[in-house]
Amino acid sequence: MNLTTRLSAVKGVGDKTAEQFRLSGLHTVGDLIYFLPRKHEDFSSITPIADISPGKRTIRARCESITTKNVRRGMRLTTATLVDGTGKLQAVWFNQAYRTVQLKDSSQEFFFSGEFEFNYNKYQLTNPSAEKVSDMPVQTDRLLPVYRAVKGLKSQLVRKILAELRPLMSMLPDTLPESIVKSEKLLPLSDALLAIHFPKNTIDIEKARERLAFEELFELLLAAQLNKRANAGLTAEPIPFEQPTVKAFVSRLPFDLTPGQRQAAWDILQDLGRDMPMNRLLQGDVGAGKTVVAGIAARQAASHSFQTAILAPTEILAAQHARTLADLLEPLGVSVALLSGSVKAKARQPLLAELKDGKVDVLVGTHALLEAPVQFRQLGLVVIDEQHRFGVAQRQALLQKGKRMPHLLAMTATPIPRSLALTLYGELDVSIITTKPKNRKPIITKIVSPVSRKQLYSTIDVEIGKGRQAYVICRLIDDNPQNEAKSVQAEYKKLQNSVFGHRRIGLLHGRMKPSEKDEVMQKFKDSQYDILVSTTVVEVGVDVPNATVMLIEDAEQYGLSQLHQLRGRVGRSELQSFCYLLTSDTAKPSQRLREIEKSNDGFYLAEVDLKLRGPGEIYGRAQHGALNLQVATLGDTKLIARAQKAAQAFVSSGASLLQYKQLAAHVEKYQRLTTLN
Repeated sequence: MNLTTRLSAVKGVGDKTAEQFRLSGLHTVGDLIYFLPRKHEDFSSITPIADISPGKRTIRARCESITTKNVRRGMRLTTATLVDGTGKLQAVWFNQAYRTVQLKDSSQEFFFSGEFEFNYNKYQLTNPSAEKVSDMPVQTDRLLPVYRAVKGLKSQLVRKILAELRPLMSMLPDTLPESIVKSEKLLPLSDALLAIHFPKNTIDIEKARERLAFEELFELLLAAQLNKRANAGLTAEPIPFEQPTVKAFVSRLPFDLTPGQRQAAWDILQDLGRDMPMNRLLQGDVGAGKTVVAGIAARQAASHSFQTAILAPTEILAAQHARTLADLLEPLGVSVALLSGSVKAKARQPLLAELKDGKVDVLVGTHALLEAPVQFRQLGLVVIDEQHRFGVAQRQALLQKGKRMPHLLAMTATPIPRSLALTLYGELDVSIITTKPKNRKPIITKIVSPVSRKQLYSTIDVEIGKGRQAYVICRLIDDNPQNEAKSVQAEYKKLQNSVFGHRRIGLLHGRMKPSEKDEVMQKFKDSQYDILVSTTVVEVGVDVPNATVMLIEDAEQYGLSQLHQLRGRVGRSELQSFCYLLTSDTAKPSQRLREIEKSNDGFYLAEVDLKLRGPGEIYGRAQHGALNLQVATLGDTKLIARAQKAAQAFVSSGASLLQYKQLAAHVEKYQRLTTLN
């Protein structure tokens, strides 16, 4: 038996069990061995119910009675009475109706572990785990690994089959170079896997997690180092810096560049002058002025007869960039064109002909830029906005339209935590714009309970009465019986027919045709609507300086990063702006809502978001193929520094990856996922 053996060949895995594993994405012995516990429950300290006090507690008890009921649409509450001979207490689970079946036998004893806290006017055990006492493995300290529930796969079944694989685990060869394992004082791989699946004590778990987390980070950082080395071997056409050209462009701007914009522009202009392709990430918080910096680079390219392609994720954003750049560049003789899916074939053909002839200096567009008929005469610079929304193949398709490798500037308004940028894009040079244009006031952000809705509407109406405009953001397009979140369709009608009947209201959502969306946004920008009821389609880049109010319905259902992006649609002028986070119930606000209420700093919020949700959620699993970080946390800067130093040493030593097959396969995957070229 080895790591590639099918799970169906393992003792104890029948057809039904094999199918459960298959539905969970676990096909081979290796898949299961690397299906690591998400946590370990400590059942070593049991508290009698009579002595229980608030905090994380474990009790050994029977379930005397249990019921499940619908408390509101989309929410099922399961309530149980637990008894242990010293007393009784109540336990509650949210949307875990299967507990009714699990605990129906009142004679069975279970270990229940959860938070004993004061909720809904009483003390109760909230969302506790429940493990049959008879299923508990006989091992020191009763430390029980808990595995991620996928497609109904239970931890008990995973533990049972892993016990059969224990002898194989003990014989696995190491996947890291022996020199790194020794110098970093790490556990050998086999010891780490045994310790995390079958821990004897908490020290076992800590050492195992350190080893496995180090390996995950080492793979990522080694991929970044190898990408950087590969990029250094590429050549590009240099675009020399011309001070008079740039000076003339900057002098015509209707505002002064911020120090952050000046530094970023200087970094980019220096890169363009080299014969190695620029590979730079420009990070700027919402409203920091990245488009102008891209305009400076495009102006420099055009002065040497090089064309610039600017790729944006949505038609609204592409059109906005095209208008901004046309205003900045066309008076200087630089032609700017827009190409998107809604551009009709009749207009497209002459545009493509001019592009091929070199008569279009700057082409802004959506995915339409990637199509085969789009050919440049001399593509020298590629700018990708909100680049994490595009896959590797899409970025490469655009870069390959240059005769030689074009210079690449990737931009994002989603602040990336330093640790995440370092591990994901270690081969990139990074410029950060932290300062915002002068006269911008911090957005006042407030969490609002639904009981204060009437008062909030009055506050918004007063603001609209001053000639300002407001966004109302809803998660859904249509009402959904399985989800209580508000929908734009219903909210649009409600506001029209009630509290804001005297105001002009627009409707925007993702199912509308591109031309319809553009028309609605343009009307809102032209102040033909007082209120725009929209889904998160407005999240990125839309610029309406007169909009000063952002109302986000069901705010607790959004991640921090998305809330910050939505808030960034207001506060885009010298006017005081407001963001109201309206919760769907009167429960205590979550930590992420409290964090965004107190801070306007996107980079600080990105670090908080990383700790709360992990890198995949922040950066988009689809684009990055899931980072497969089961153990490592990208907030662990000390371990990242150790792994980075080891990766640099490995590359410098000239050692070959070929003798480490598993490591080589993982590194190659990360090279494909994290490279921009």
